[in-house]
Amino acid sequence: MAYFEKISLEKGMYAAPGKSFTQVLEDLDSSENYRGTALEGLDAYQRQLKRFAIKVSGPESGTVEQFFQSSSSAALFPEYVARAVRQGMESANKIQDLVATVTKIDGLDYRTISAAPEDTGETGKEASVAEGAPLPATHIRTNAGLVKLHKRGRMLVSSYEALRFQKLDLFTVTLRQIGAYMAAAQLKDAVDVLIDGDGSKPGVTFQPGGTPSYEDFIGLWAQLAPYQLNTVAAGTAVMQKLLQVPEFKDAQAGMNFQGTGKLCTPLGAKLVHVPEMAEGKILVLDKTCALEMVQSGELVTDYDKLIDRQLERAAVSMTCGFARIFEDAAAGLECA
Repeated sequence: MAYFEKISLEKGMYAAPGKSFTQVLEDLDSSENYRGTALEGLDAYQRQLKRFAIKVSGPESGTVEQFFQSSSSAALFPEYVARAVRQGMESANKIQDLVATVTKIDGLDYRTISAAPEDTGETGKEASVAEGAPLPATHIRTNAGLVKLHKRGRMLVSSYEALRFQKLDLFTVTLRQIGAYMAAAQLKDAVDVLIDGDGSKPGVTFQPGGTPSYEDFIGLWAQLAPYQLNTVAAGTAVMQKLLQVPEFKDAQAGMNFQGTGKLCTPLGAKLVHVPEMAEGKILVLDKTCALEMVQSGELVTDYDKLIDRQLERAAVSMTCGFARIFEDAAAGLECA
């Protein structure tokens, strides 16, 4: 009998401080020990699925009932739920197109920093420094206000009898969609911080405009300097107008959109569709220095309810917030 088949599984493994269920398993059964074996490439959790002959995808996918054959296999179910939801979040995740960095914290209170370069009067250029003169400074301070964190998630409500014979690959589709919903909610939170501010820094000032045009983007590009205009975010109605701008419909951009589904602009910026964004607004930013994402812990599941009550009522959630870094690294346009 292989070592991973001897590990005792119980729900207390989800309560280890600062560690996920898989990390706890890896501490007990390191994947390094399986190099050169038939189990190479599987992590500690996947080896436990193999132990109980549970297949979560493919034509031979198992059923929800297989997780509850014993108390040990039932302990694997919350991690399955978390992984499926996380896959949905990753597949629909546009946050990486807006944030410069992700800061993970263990609590609910977090103060970010503000960075403001000293005005030298030479926008876009490094000021000349005379011999013996002081160098221009970038002032870094801790913000007075806390970053606002929001819990985003869904409540899973079902009876075990309704799902026990359902195939796991079908159930995974539902869980992934929950993850996609959470990713969309986080995207709106990020855009709201850019538009309204984060409590310590104000929101973007929107320049008035009419129907979006290429000239508008040239103006926004100039306004952002010395930052780069590499991301454009807009709601559905404005995005439709943007895609009608003649310069956005050049042959190469069209081939890229038709071939890959990825939106691009003549300025090389990435278009991010935010369905819930305020109507008539366009955000442009330098994603490398405009926004920080603050995440409190990892994806959380009601592991005890998922194990003991077999899906009767359990929550899946994640808590995170956003803070502005450099105020001038984002700009906006108000369209008619």
